[in-house]
Amino acid sequence: MPELRTDRLLLRRWRESDLEPWAAMNADPEVREHLGELLTREQSDAAVALMRAQFDERGFGWWALEARETGAFIGRVGLDQVGEDMPFAGVDVGWRLTRSAWGHGYATEAALACLAFGFETLGLSEVVASTTVNNLRSQAVMRRIGMTRDPADDFEDPSVPEGPLRQCVLYRIPARCPRATPRGGTRPS
Repeated sequence: MPELRTDRLLLRRWRESDLEPWAAMNADPEVREHLGELLTREQSDAAVALMRAQFDERGFGWWALEARETGAFIGRVGLDQVGEDMPFAGVDVGWRLTRSAWGHGYATEAALACLAFGFETLGLSEVVASTTVNNLRSQAVMRRIGMTRDPADDFEDPSVPEGPLRQCVLYRIPARCPRATPRGGTRPS
């Protein structure tokens, strides 16, 4: 599993020490507002095990996200294969940060590092991102990293029960799209 570095962030393999703060994030109603039900510690641990296995299998996936200045775990970021049950296909970029990490530009910086890895290392022709209609913060990150939305691509998430989390928007960015680079560039380690 390659590590990626930007000026402020380290995208790295998951560690046992990440399990506690990851579980705390998944038990935080504000972090989970656009994701659905809160997760138990067991569910959070199982998610990490799955993320590790998928990364090893595919060569890409979800990195643990660390603030380089402090060494603190601040969330996850990565690329994931879109599920077969979705009305679109491809590779998705995503992020989930602790509340204390919100508003510092970390999601944008980390997502740009993921895009660079996806386009330059994996040779992807396009990356997508989706979120709920009401998740305006994530939609703002999608726009900042150069993604665009066609409302005709918006969809109902078939994995979500009826309710406010079912209506979703879809953003896309092609490999040839000019985009900003992460602060300090992306350096695999």
